[in-house]
Amino acid sequence: MQLVRRNKQQLDFPSFNVRPDMRNPLLEVAPVVPRALARLPELAANLFFSWHRPTRALFEDLDRELWKQASGNGRLMLRCMSQDALDAGARDAGYLARYAQVLETFDSYLRAPPIRADAPLVGYFCAEYGFHESFPIYSGGLGVLAGDHCKAASDERMNFVAVGLLYGQGFFTQSVDNDGVQCAQYREHDPRDLPVEPLRQTNGLWLTVSVRITGRDVVARVWKAEVGRVPVYLLDTNCPENAAGDRDITHRLYGGDESTRIRQEIMLGVGGMRAVRALGLAPAVWHLNEGHAAFLIVELLREHMARGLPFDTALEAVAAGCVFTTHTPVAAGHDVFGHDLLIAHFGDFIRELGVPIERFLELAHAPSLPGLFNMTRLALNGTRHVNGVSRIHGAVSARLCADQWPQIPPAENPVGFVTNGVHVPTFLHQTWADFFDDALPADWRERLRDTDFWRLIEALPDDRYWETSQAVKSQMLASVRERVQREYVRKGLSSAQCRHVTRLLDPLRPDVLTIGFARRFATYKRAALLLRDRARLARLLHDAGRPLLFLFAGKAHPADEPGKAVLREIKQLMLLPEFVGRVVFLEDYDMHLARSLVSGVDVWLNNPIAPLEASGTSGMKAAVNGRLNLSVLDGWWGEACAADNGWGIPPVNARDPERRDALEADLIFETLEQEVVPLYYARDAHGRSPEWVRRSKRAMTSVIPRFNTRRMVYDYAQGIYGPAAGQYAKLADSNFAGAQTLADWKQRVRQAWPRVLLRLLSDAPADMARGERLRLRVAAALAGLQATDVRVEFVARRLLPESTFEVPALSSYTDGARDGVWSAMLAPTAELDTDGAAVFALDAQPIECGQFQTQIRIYPWHELLSHRFELGLMKEL
Repeated sequence: MQLVRRNKQQLDFPSFNVRPDMRNPLLEVAPVVPRALARLPELAANLFFSWHRPTRALFEDLDRELWKQASGNGRLMLRCMSQDALDAGARDAGYLARYAQVLETFDSYLRAPPIRADAPLVGYFCAEYGFHESFPIYSGGLGVLAGDHCKAASDERMNFVAVGLLYGQGFFTQSVDNDGVQCAQYREHDPRDLPVEPLRQTNGLWLTVSVRITGRDVVARVWKAEVGRVPVYLLDTNCPENAAGDRDITHRLYGGDESTRIRQEIMLGVGGMRAVRALGLAPAVWHLNEGHAAFLIVELLREHMARGLPFDTALEAVAAGCVFTTHTPVAAGHDVFGHDLLIAHFGDFIRELGVPIERFLELAHAPSLPGLFNMTRLALNGTRHVNGVSRIHGAVSARLCADQWPQIPPAENPVGFVTNGVHVPTFLHQTWADFFDDALPADWRERLRDTDFWRLIEALPDDRYWETSQAVKSQMLASVRERVQREYVRKGLSSAQCRHVTRLLDPLRPDVLTIGFARRFATYKRAALLLRDRARLARLLHDAGRPLLFLFAGKAHPADEPGKAVLREIKQLMLLPEFVGRVVFLEDYDMHLARSLVSGVDVWLNNPIAPLEASGTSGMKAAVNGRLNLSVLDGWWGEACAADNGWGIPPVNARDPERRDALEADLIFETLEQEVVPLYYARDAHGRSPEWVRRSKRAMTSVIPRFNTRRMVYDYAQGIYGPAAGQYAKLADSNFAGAQTLADWKQRVRQAWPRVLLRLLSDAPADMARGERLRLRVAAALAGLQATDVRVEFVARRLLPESTFEVPALSSYTDGARDGVWSAMLAPTAELDTDGAAVFALDAQPIECGQFQTQIRIYPWHELLSHRFELGLMKEL
């Protein structure tokens, strides 16, 4: 045995909380890992375990109860388990065989060469990452998505590094009393419990970076986490060199006041970039996942200006290589800071940059929010590749940011979209994975983007499919019941009441229709929507022949009083006699509970206020496990919903929020009463509903290949990362000659554009026969610009037959044409009109018949533009 008294001053592995004035009473007696199992610590340290069930099983099999108590944390287990348990594993031939197989898989995975040796290095920045519940540096969907992005980048063998902050406490754990009052508890994390290591320099010293904030040099230590093949670098300011207030910068995720938030974002963007440079890395693409990391842009500006580039030239170069993904569908969700606050914290940096303060503030100016430094606007001005996270959200974001490109129709401005996905190996239940191993070709894990391949599921025998589905559900019910039982014991509540609450959580009776709702309790998500009509809900729940169970889970931000009120209403409801045991609230929602619920409930309910759901990935996770979505048609579900893979609730177009909520609640109730419940209980002689099984299969076949993160990162790589890297290279060539040319050209165009005019010389006829050519002429007064500086375009939008003008699903960066729209360029004729205006002519063949709304427009064009409308300038006839 190794006897270790944890005096944190003496540990080589440092703590977040160095308090030399206090005695640490905690004592650990750590076992010695047998030589036969010497690589268990290595397996516990790489987050590969978070999606590889056989790796997790190695730890769980050593001590199942300790595995639960340690929340699936292998590092903590190895320090606290008994020596006998480890020694027994080292003597167990079966265990050793599984251990050897895991190591072979792990080593083979890490050794696999990159798919493209010349792939550009991507530097990915995010304020939170959700890799696994034992690594609590996430709060919700943004973090889990970022974690899945890293996992998929590893699976795809991309050239990819990620950067974030290592929080001493992270987000809160939740406890809810019988009155429904949420109690937020923050726990200090010992870094030895986390899958991170201090990043050492070649001289053995810890790698640190320094950023000047509020007139002080704030130091951050750099830690490294490994996510399969992908390194994640995390900064922590709890350093002895820092003042007490600065040490708290990375204390708590999304905690503290505005001063804390701006310091966190400065450290993430500026400090994170300096860490990447200190590592000797030179990403070709910088990906800002939300606006929290936008200070990265100004650090890149500082670097480029230090090479002697003028500000505008540096901005063109920087923006060409930067990518911005927005996840926020409302302006109120964008981080903003007062100018005084910004200057107080960041004034030294601005002065070092050497640009007038007014010019710097313009980088983050939103016309509708004067006097505020808007992080989303900083990202928009400092990047040329901007995307939302679903087709609907891309359109919403384009409208939300339309004044960034004031003369461009929102549908055509530079905001595109890549629809989110989920990391299938993380969220597909192991029982399903085992079933696929037996029933599908062995390479199914490598064919996640193959739509035709996944149609094989439809031919699988219904009996085996349903048996697997019910086995997964039984495991969910057992896990949830145990969770509730532990809660009641912890709170000293009645065991009889616990039995009453959990009576339908019976793993031996998985035939009760179970509906799940679990997510952040923000008010727009409307967790309590069906509680508007309690009598109708009670009738649904109390149908003796068709019982129904609702499972709710979720956290409200500690500062979100309306969200906490919704949570309180649901918790109080579950204790009322008519609802007890039929509506169950599960506290402390985390990734472990999420995996259990999305895999095991029959129906995943989602009823946000449209269009406020940017994407929503929990429903994807449910469908991947064959569960049916009942959801408002918003976010991802607007692209995924079909007639036979779930149910879509069309958003009601009503100005009055009360009326909207009442009508949409009624639509959900009708769908439950008339379709969902009858279909689930339409059972044959085998005890299953054949149509339900068919829909469950369709959920899998339609969602797995289209809404997984391997498809998502492939779309990013092909549609955004590759073009961004190529664009930066073009602008950086020959000592940034391209960037200088583009900056000068844009200045010349902006000065001339108010005087640019377009007029018609000869119009097209109102009626044409198929096969005739369309001919017209226009004159353009170019105000000193050349004909090569502009494009004159004819655009036709079909009115009849009607067209939705909808872009293809999943990504706007594909080559798919928009239905009902065609266009053609007018060519300069080298003629001049009587007033000196340049003449442009069209001679084109219409591509289809119909009635069209037509437009002739002129806009600036240069071959070095990243997006043809990035200047936001356009005039039309």
